Amino acid sequence: MSRDEGEPQGDAGAEARRSRPHSLAQKLKSLMAHRRDARGRAYVSRTLSQAVDDLPDPPASTSFALIAKLANGGQDNPTVKTVLALCRALGDVPPAYLLPHAAYDDLDALEAFEDPLARRVLALLRGLPESEVLKVVAHLEARRDHLGMPSPPDDGPDAGKPQRGRRRRTGTEAARYAADALEGL
Repeated sequence: MSRDEGEPQGDAGAEARRSRPHSLAQKLKSLMAHRRDARGRAYVSRTLSQAVDDLPDPPASTSFALIAKLANGGQDNPTVKTVLALCRALGDVPPAYLLPHAAYDDLDALEAFEDPLARRVLALLRGLPESEVLKVVAHLEARRDHLGMPSPPDDGPDAGKPQRGRRRRTGTEAARYAADALEGL
């Protein structure tokens, strides 16, 4: 389906796309592609399964076949133990990130929310008039700029991140990729 077919146009279309939550499969695939395993490579279902098994006191044993089904959308209702295990193995990702809700699509915000001081700031902002909140935001942006810190992304986890170019696989990597694909990812 092209962008012109089936999607609303104009500002309403942009708003509809922003409010549509990413699926568990999309989020898991993204995490697997952007997080690195012990060897510095992107995760595949087999290496993620091994990372879960290597956790101290793993909350659950997770087979690579289950991970492949979750990443491909073949299954979308994992147990809480499975979600917790995957999140720990992927670098302590907040478990809420894997929930299918648009408010939980912003991984950077969820990770920031894990900081008690950030939660305190949010509590202090709650109930203030919008004009006061905008002043605080402008002040924080000016402080970050003064300190030489980059601005946080505005629209979700992938906004503003440069896309990596594809590299050619070696023969061994291509064979491993093909074997993993045949086994379920």
